[in-house]
Amino acid sequence: MKNGIHPENYRLVVFKDMSNDEMFLCKSTADTKDTIEFEGQEYPLIKMEISSTSHPFYTGKTKLVDTAGRVDKFMNKYKKFAK
Repeated sequence: MKNGIHPENYRLVVFKDMSNDEMFLCKSTADTKDTIEFEGQEYPLIKMEISSTSHPFYTGKTKLVDTAGRVDKFMNKYKKFAK
């Protein structure tokens, strides 16, 4: 492994799946201004739309995740073509 190519600023960060509110603690170098209390301590927070706890590949369940309203926009745009 080459020296000097990997970041040195790893710290514990809480990742939160916004679709099901699951949280997990992991080391990361990702920047964030949000913080959260997790297991009695304050940690930086990274918000995610989907993780292994909500992804259909890992859960085996099909679930529509639409946080930006894209499905509604599509339906409104093309409803005039409905039979």
